[in-house]
Amino acid sequence: MTLTLTRGLWLWAGVLALTLLMVIPFTGWISEVAALLVVIVVAWAWIRAGRRFARQGQRLVLAGDTSLPPTAYRQPVVLVCGDGLTGLFGAVPAEQLALRTTSQGCYVRIPSLEQLLPITTGIQALRPDWSGQLSVMFIANPDEHSDAAELAGQVRAFCNQIALVRKRGIALPLMLVSYLQAAKGEDAWFSWEGAQSNPLVREAGACVSLADWQRQASDSATYAARLCSGVQVSSAATWLKETLLPHFETRDAHYPLACTITLVPVLPQRVTGNLWQQWLRDKVGLSDVGQFLVGSSSALPFPDPLLNLLPLHARRSPALRASAVAFWLFAVAGAVALASSAWQNNLLLRQTSDDLRRYTSIPLAERHDQPEFILRESAVAVLRQDAMRLDDYYRQGEPLALGLGLYRGELLRLPLLETIASHRQPSQAPTLAKIPNPVRLDSLSLFGTGSAELKPGSTKVLVNALVNIKAQPGWLIVIAGHTDVTGNPEQNLELSRARAASVRDWMQRMGDISDSCFAVQGFGASQPLASNDTELGRAANRRVDIRLVPEVGACVLPTATSGRHPLPHPAAFKF
Repeated sequence: MTLTLTRGLWLWAGVLALTLLMVIPFTGWISEVAALLVVIVVAWAWIRAGRRFARQGQRLVLAGDTSLPPTAYRQPVVLVCGDGLTGLFGAVPAEQLALRTTSQGCYVRIPSLEQLLPITTGIQALRPDWSGQLSVMFIANPDEHSDAAELAGQVRAFCNQIALVRKRGIALPLMLVSYLQAAKGEDAWFSWEGAQSNPLVREAGACVSLADWQRQASDSATYAARLCSGVQVSSAATWLKETLLPHFETRDAHYPLACTITLVPVLPQRVTGNLWQQWLRDKVGLSDVGQFLVGSSSALPFPDPLLNLLPLHARRSPALRASAVAFWLFAVAGAVALASSAWQNNLLLRQTSDDLRRYTSIPLAERHDQPEFILRESAVAVLRQDAMRLDDYYRQGEPLALGLGLYRGELLRLPLLETIASHRQPSQAPTLAKIPNPVRLDSLSLFGTGSAELKPGSTKVLVNALVNIKAQPGWLIVIAGHTDVTGNPEQNLELSRARAASVRDWMQRMGDISDSCFAVQGFGASQPLASNDTELGRAANRRVDIRLVPEVGACVLPTATSGRHPLPHPAAFKF
């Protein structure tokens, strides 16, 4: 895949991740930190991809003015390793690559076996479409070696390198080639494919068996020369089978697709006392002199007639592969977004339905001084908040976290409005003269901003304000928390309840008052005293109200045997 497509996929993944952060309702700081991490990861991947492609491109230093064929090139690309590189590509510096392009394919010189993996990955990075066209040709010339152990080590090193390449997902078919110096060179290539016992002869575009090739000789001299060539090729094939192929057979995945031998008049790097001469001497007691032919060129032929044996795997274009990856990224992100939206919609329906059931489960109060009245007022205040939320979604559209076609809040909006409209006050007015005036405390004098923990200096405020609050049987101490409209409505509701609970805990701890004497409420911003448009009005709305309400059975006295004081004195708050 090209650098542009790789970077494009990382950008696409970053956009999808940021979109998911908008869909999944994280709290503010978590969402911001996650967005920052996404940006950092995408930037890091962008830079790393550029450096990786630059490093891979630097590995491919071609000799001379040659360059790789264009991306649309569809012939076999053969990586040539082993012996005879000078005869094929000429004298080239060891740190440079050489490239030769023929009518049948493209040959790339691999200077050393250790460079097979980096050069293969470099070519794949520069030409992603060539992954199905790459193959490797290992040349083993017995005339160029005198130490069998050294040649065996070279073969094992090659097998290790090709295994590393194939782990990268590149098939890299293997062809084993051997050039053998003979008194008379041939233009033919002798090949064994798979489990064939007899070779096929490829010459001048034709492919025939060895026997047919010999019979096709035009005269007796040619026939005799071909018989001699057949004997030499058969002997060389036996040497390959006994000396080299066992190293490949131990690794089935590396077994050559084809083994081929050709006879050349001159082998430039032939050594005296080579493995071929040793083998002939051991087998037949003869010595292969191998005289050079006068006027013969030292250049070795490329195995063009054998390139049709190499499989060409049609691969999708990089743009098509990148499109497929982008589609799957979108599919995964879409599935996550739909799952989050479905969860949030179910949560909305469950919360709203629970609020409706809680309201309808409270009996209708006949008087304002009954506890049912307080509970119903608290429940209907929550319903009004739910209705405002659903009505806002109806008028302005649901948020992205609830959208994607899964929003179901409209199913409860109308029943919720009908329930609120049917809410009625008790017909009997409360006896106001008997109910003490409520005590109103400023939240900022008791708590820090956004906190429900009492300040260290709030004790004096509570003592001065609560001197007339007296716990007595039949009276319920109702503590209600209120906030302004600043911030999230759900968080404001929870904050108001928590602040009222903190005041209740302080009173209970300081006055040793029973739990049955208290009722804690949180109204959020639903019952403002002043306009929230001004700072003065918002300050007035941030408050904690404490009042006494008559309730039958409230503030039940403990028994005399419980070990506790039966009831606190009206001024039983000890500070």
